[in-house]
Amino acid sequence: MGIYTFPVMLVGGIGLLAGVILAAASKFFAVEVDERATKIRECLPGANCGGCGFAGCDDYAANLIANPDLPTNLCPVGGAAVAQKISEIMGVSFEAATPKHAVVHCNGTCQNTKYAIDYEGPQTCAACNTMFGGRGTCNFGCIGFGDCVAACQYDAIHIVDGVAVVDPENCIACGACARACPKGLITMIPETSQIYVSCSSKAKGAVTRQACSVGCIACRKCEKSCPSGAITVNNNVASIDPEKCTNCGLCMSQCPTGAIRNVMYCDGNPANTAAHD
Repeated sequence: MGIYTFPVMLVGGIGLLAGVILAAASKFFAVEVDERATKIRECLPGANCGGCGFAGCDDYAANLIANPDLPTNLCPVGGAAVAQKISEIMGVSFEAATPKHAVVHCNGTCQNTKYAIDYEGPQTCAACNTMFGGRGTCNFGCIGFGDCVAACQYDAIHIVDGVAVVDPENCIACGACARACPKGLITMIPETSQIYVSCSSKAKGAVTRQACSVGCIACRKCEKSCPSGAITVNNNVASIDPEKCTNCGLCMSQCPTGAIRNVMYCDGNPANTAAHD
């Protein structure tokens, strides 16, 4: 037995010494954790959608502690309730964020446009986009393979008749669909905004008209008719400033192609054509 005593004691001593060193190191190199970060993390929903602009809930909580001036209302999933709790933890005044939802700036359905190539590669928008900018006649339009659908955790966007369509009732404006779209066709607008331009083509009017029957042809009739100066035409496509838009609908009535739509009529329903009657 004597021959084993020394090795056992040696190993035990090394283990004890290592334990003492690790314990000392854990005290010496310990990083102090702000209790507020833990409380904030418990408030956040844990979706890790990135809608706040950070890598996830943990990252948002850490940045709130590091930067006290950072808004407490950046979580689109938690909404006002979570923002108020975070404000209380941080000891700052509560300010509710304006609820938003996504819109798709394309209405290139199978009836409105057509395919230009027979694409047989990977069935994703990102992959197809590398081949001549997509498979449709419009190089700026929705490719329709549903990368946005796969990215959405809330069943708020679907491919309907070849083009992405948002369900505003389910959308929480996390922005996952927008980040997944290789064409950049999806943006977030305030819930109070009803009117938007369902086209992103920057081609000249004649080219757009050949590619899609409902594309913006940059005629500027909408721009001239808007009493609040909310709609402008740049790079051959109209865009609406939601801060100025009053949802009067005059731009819709003036658009000759129906490129301007009302969110209330776009959830799987036909475009709002009442304004053109």
